[in-house]
Amino acid sequence: MNEAQRLKKVAVVTGGSRGIGRACVRALAEAGYRLAYSYVQDEAAAQALSAELESQGREHLALRCDIADPDQVAAFFGQVEARFGRLDVLVNNAGIIRDGLLANMAYADLAQVIQTNLVGPMLCCQGAIPAMMRQRNGCIVNLSSVAAQKPGKGQSNYAAAKGGVEALTRALAVELAPRNIRVNAIAPGIVNTGMSAALVDAQAPEILSRLLVKRHAEPEEIAEAVLFLAERAPYMSGEVLALNGGLKMP
Repeated sequence: MNEAQRLKKVAVVTGGSRGIGRACVRALAEAGYRLAYSYVQDEAAAQALSAELESQGREHLALRCDIADPDQVAAFFGQVEARFGRLDVLVNNAGIIRDGLLANMAYADLAQVIQTNLVGPMLCCQGAIPAMMRQRNGCIVNLSSVAAQKPGKGQSNYAAAKGGVEALTRALAVELAPRNIRVNAIAPGIVNTGMSAALVDAQAPEILSRLLVKRHAEPEEIAEAVLFLAERAPYMSGEVLALNGGLKMP
């Protein structure tokens, strides 16, 4: 690795093969970052994105990694370190939904959402922090959700996990400030992705009636906010940026 390569910034995006994650990968690549992104199930989507980046000459690494598994997370960040030798931006995007009324919720649905959506980002932060501390510089962006502050029915597990992500963001910002590492979160509302499709189809008129901006967000709009926090907000840390179209409570 020559000096120019060593100094070129590196970003990691979890859940980077689809939806918001894919938009973040594209935006960061366009901004000149070398990329590593994780995926779990949709290998075809991950490889399609890899081929797209390859055709553009973008240096990248696509790796299968379940962020709920500590060993897989450690292996993932070990490969990032071996390939790139540095890490400048971490985007904790990967997450799952297992909605249902808490009174009837299976323990597996409760535990899996907490493990993936809250413990997973904590594990990824653990994996990213050593490189950022060595550099005495870095940026972590956690993807929260409007559900953390304005949850819908059946979102107890998801809302609790995303509320934890917001608390993690504030606590970690304090912890890492002496090493010049900023930590912020973005809390999107309804975004046009595969994960939100069922919710949008079932409740589209009701949701739109509660939005001040009368449409759903596009993944690229969330990616632009990620890029803003990474590149153009050096004085912002410990904050949760709401991107929810002015969603109102019922």
